[in-house]
Order: sequence, then C-alpha cells, then structure tokens
Amino acid sequence: MIRRAAIVTLVLTTGPTVAAQAPDCDHASADGSPLAAFEVRGDAVPEPLGGCAGDPDRGLAIVVDRRSGNCLICHQFPIPEQPFQGEIGPPMAGVGDRLSAGQIRLRLIDQSRLNPATLMPPYYRVEGLTNVTPEYRGRPALDAQALEDVVAYLTTLTGEAP
Repeated sequence: MIRRAAIVTLVLTTGPTVAAQAPDCDHASADGSPLAAFEVRGDAVPEPLGGCAGDPDRGLAIVVDRRSGNCLICHQFPIPEQPFQGEIGPPMAGVGDRLSAGQIRLRLIDQSRLNPATLMPPYYRVEGLTNVTPEYRGRPALDAQALEDVVAYLTTLTGEAP
C-alpha cells in the first residue's frame, strides 16, 4: 500500500501537462468542471474527450516526459533509447493490437473503474484523491488534449517489440 501511495503521489504531484490544443477541443464540462463529460460503455470510453483529436507525436512526448505523463516509471515501452523503464505495469509493446482506442482511453482516465486494486493512478479524475499537492488539487493530471494525444500514440504501438 505504501508503494501504491508513493506512485500515485509521484504522478499526481508532477502537475498537469500543457499540450497544444486542437481547435475543436473542449477541455471543460458545461458545469465549469475542469473535466469534459464522457460516457463509459463496457470497458471503454469510445468517444474522444471534449471532441479532442489526438496527435501521436505529442503523445510520445508526454509518455517520455518524466514530469507530465511519467508513463516510463511503471511501463516498458518499445523505445530503447529511453533508459530506466518500469516493470510494475504491463508492457506497452503491442498495446494498439490488444486494446481499442476507447479501452486505452478508459484506462488512462481511471483504471480503477476496471480494477479497484490497480496501482495505476487516474489521469482524468479529480475526486477522491489523496496526497495531491495543494496547487494541483481539483485539476486532472492530464487535460483532455494531452490524454487524447497519449491515446493516439498508444494506438500506434502495434506488432511485436523491436
């Protein structure tokens, strides 16, 4: 439990990513929440958050940025030039073959909806979190655009690891 808290604290205290916003992307809900509304269907969120179009190049930048996405702390990616990749979460090679964009999106939004015992922190949830640095409370770890960029990148990871 201490290990999980440390990982969640590390990820959630690094702050939200500032990504270039697509012209049609809506980052907030109608009620003023910092989160765009989304619908969970089965094990997926089939529609992009807030109408955002993801960019795989920006998604890769977020994945390897240890201050924003910090994905490398837990996951192994087919990016051999990136040192010190994690082994806590599943490897990401071939994830685009294993999961749909909607399934990836839900796992990034909040994996605990599928697995309450997960170690993966929610990247698009603000309620019920603990150990969040005060300046980041009430803000998601990734905004809608950044999350969609990561989804776009992860869907490109098809085939076997290099």
